[in-house]
Amino acid sequence: MTYQETLQYLYDRLPVFHRVGAVAMKSGLHNIIALCEALGNPHTQFKSIHVAGTNGKGSTSHFLSAVLQSAGYKVGLHTSPHLKSYTERFKINGQSAPESEIVEFVAKHQTLIEEIEPSFFEISVALAFDYFAREKVDVGVIEVGLGGRLDSTNIITPDLSVITNISFDHTDLLGDTLAKIAPEKAGIIKPGVPVVISETQAETEPVFRQKAFETQSEIVFADQNFQVIRSNLEAGKRVVDIKSINSIIKTYKIDLIGIYQSRNLLGVLQSVEILRQIGYKISEEALRHGLANAALLSQLKGRWQVLQQNPIIVADVAHNYGGLSETLAQIQSYDFNRLHVVMGFVKDKDISGVLQLFPKDAAYYFCAADIPRSLSVADLAALARRIGLNGKEYASVNDALSAAKRQAEKDDFIYVGGSTFVVAEV
Repeated sequence: MTYQETLQYLYDRLPVFHRVGAVAMKSGLHNIIALCEALGNPHTQFKSIHVAGTNGKGSTSHFLSAVLQSAGYKVGLHTSPHLKSYTERFKINGQSAPESEIVEFVAKHQTLIEEIEPSFFEISVALAFDYFAREKVDVGVIEVGLGGRLDSTNIITPDLSVITNISFDHTDLLGDTLAKIAPEKAGIIKPGVPVVISETQAETEPVFRQKAFETQSEIVFADQNFQVIRSNLEAGKRVVDIKSINSIIKTYKIDLIGIYQSRNLLGVLQSVEILRQIGYKISEEALRHGLANAALLSQLKGRWQVLQQNPIIVADVAHNYGGLSETLAQIQSYDFNRLHVVMGFVKDKDISGVLQLFPKDAAYYFCAADIPRSLSVADLAALARRIGLNGKEYASVNDALSAAKRQAEKDDFIYVGGSTFVVAEV
């Protein structure tokens, strides 16, 4: 099979969450355990760092990958979903896996795939572990796909676990309160493995502390040791002043420029501190270089990504209440004449609360990503108009963006988002 034929085989044969939603979920870890046992348990052949959370886990994973790469480590990075190419899910030192790796893995293990009948995500995780083991990475930074406790990535025993922000997402699967969601995220905490919590939240802190007590794991809340005292955009970088618990103030430059990245930075700094304590060699120079060049080194896209100026066009993959609150606040920090919003969502989430966040005086361009899971343009437009968001419907994401570009003046602001898959298409 060619690469495209191989992808089509996987899409046709295996249920894909990002395309069809919860029906793609396989309960339990038995499939991934069986896959990895057949592959020789590749996940045990390299060190790893495990990153969970609702918002910020992707950016945190890319930050850590870039810092470790800057420190001289050969770093595997597994994230999901991908934006443009499936190969983005499997990176080593920022380079996506060659298409030939996907083709050869599937061809070699086709019988195994058809025997076990895993989900698309399960086979992706197994592929990542196998690829990293064969390429002999020093460490793999492994992002949780969904939740934590029953996520396919949760068969690893990492050197460090990291849990970022907890917010409302996939509530049909994880729970409808933070107190219910937290135990799913806490499921990645392993016996004796230190865990960093990026943000202290009243509803989740007791859950994490109890789990860490049960597993006898050191637990550190990053925002109790580090504090952001200034965060500004300067010359294309976000410049952040951080005050540590011992009152030392350090300034860091980061090339992921969203305001919310300042909060992710706290978890990254705390993680690096613990990694140093357990034997990782990460100099201050490597830390600063990795942070300042994270997007470049790890090839991260879609996080407050500026696509053009005059008018400014920004794409951001924030897609739940917590993430979009931050994104919309950042939009309002800019000086512009009128806001144009190119938006689309998936259909298996309650977006009524999310839509309330958007300003009523913006121009809206309603669209749907080209996946079965997308909320129809007509349904989105109806929901939006019900709360006073008015605009037109478009047949595709790029048609919507083209219309926004035609309508916008040079002093306007065009925002593209609502769903990761909308951003992927631009």
